[in-house]
Amino acid sequence: MAKLLDKIIVVDIEATCWEGKLPEGMISDIIEVGVCLLDVETGEISDNRGILIKPERSTISSFCTELTTITPELIEQEGVSFDDALHILKKDYKSQSRAWASFGAYDLRQFQKQCLSLSKTYPFGPSHINVKSLFALKNKLGHELGMDGALKFLNIPLEGTHHRGVDDAKNIAKILREILK
Repeated sequence: MAKLLDKIIVVDIEATCWEGKLPEGMISDIIEVGVCLLDVETGEISDNRGILIKPERSTISSFCTELTTITPELIEQEGVSFDDALHILKKDYKSQSRAWASFGAYDLRQFQKQCLSLSKTYPFGPSHINVKSLFALKNKLGHELGMDGALKFLNIPLEGTHHRGVDDAKNIAKILREILK
């Protein structure tokens, strides 16, 4: 159970990806953690940032760069280790004490798999909010929409670059803010 209920940590990750099937010897690595805080009381979105991460078990394909705009050069210049990224989440966002949210369960599963595989401590507490399912339930849709579909449903313009964690986290926070009204 979350101990701090003042803010929700909203997360969106980007990971190494390829067109078609996974190349032999490659394991998908998180290369960006987009994160921000949603104030439960005021609806204010703050502390939005993208934590770029150097992949340990794969490389960034041209397909991945096309999708995310994240280049190997950008990662080389600004990327930190996965360990450092986990430390930032715990220290700067109090991730083990707050509820956290993502759009769907992919981010949750990717964090769990990568932490387990690399013997790292999972950075979040047990309180995860699946905004994708919650949005569909709240609006009685009968099916789930993608993030951009949910924004269109709410008449909220997509801000920034879709498939960049830093921008998608903020867009997801806007959707969650509407759900919580």
